[in-house]
Amino acid sequence: MTVASLLGEGAAGCQAAAPRPTRHRAEVATAGRVRLVASVAVATGALVGTATQMAAAAPTLPGAQHVDKAGAIKLQTKVDQVVQTTPAAAPVAQVAEEVSQAPAPAPVAAPFGLQNLPPEVAGPLAQAEEVIKGLQRQMAPQQAVRPVAGEISSGFGSRWGEFHYGLDFADQIGAPIHSVSGGTVIEAGPASGFGLWVRIAQDDGTTAVYGHVNEFFVHQGQRVNTGDVIATVGNRGNSTGPHLHLEIWDAAGAKIDPYPWLAAKGVPMQWGPSQH
Repeated sequence: MTVASLLGEGAAGCQAAAPRPTRHRAEVATAGRVRLVASVAVATGALVGTATQMAAAAPTLPGAQHVDKAGAIKLQTKVDQVVQTTPAAAPVAQVAEEVSQAPAPAPVAAPFGLQNLPPEVAGPLAQAEEVIKGLQRQMAPQQAVRPVAGEISSGFGSRWGEFHYGLDFADQIGAPIHSVSGGTVIEAGPASGFGLWVRIAQDDGTTAVYGHVNEFFVHQGQRVNTGDVIATVGNRGNSTGPHLHLEIWDAAGAKIDPYPWLAAKGVPMQWGPSQH
């Protein structure tokens, strides 16, 4: 596509003999069309560049979903659709007439930060932007996960005349326990009241405590990632039934309520079985 074809017949360029358009509206429409095509080119380049970077980084991100060649082809198809739906250049007089008769366009979103795009261009670009954001969300490592699939059976606070410093998840013996966040194992073994426990120093400075476990699969000094299976649900120690007792200690060692801590990290915290 050339500048001359964008401006239509009678465009000024290197041809000195070309007549100057006499309608000011036509000049504005032409300049806008040039800016439009340039904007689409910039957005398309950003789309392809971002997709390429994400595809290259996908195999190395922890917990990332692999972006294969089929996904890249689909993304390229989306780009092709954007380019194909961009209005073709028309003669200056025709463009001027269409602009003068067309109603004012409704406000549209600004995909990739590009302002004042017409709806027929902004729409496809916005869809492509959502595709990229969706891939980024899929590839981003999770901050935290629910430790077990079982329902929450007891909360943080006063209970039976004493203070309960954790969050209990009822589940069957042997159910997998996932590390709620990444960190380094401080201790895994016997613990008073818990029978067996696992303690993990998490990357955000907090400590996670998993009590009453039936068996554990980690050892002191081991690095664990968010979602790794570290133990199984048990009924050891001072326990009235199979469950996981989860505690979260802040950086100073104070025991805090795990419920809002997990919820703030996007973990589903309904009182009942999860889909985890």
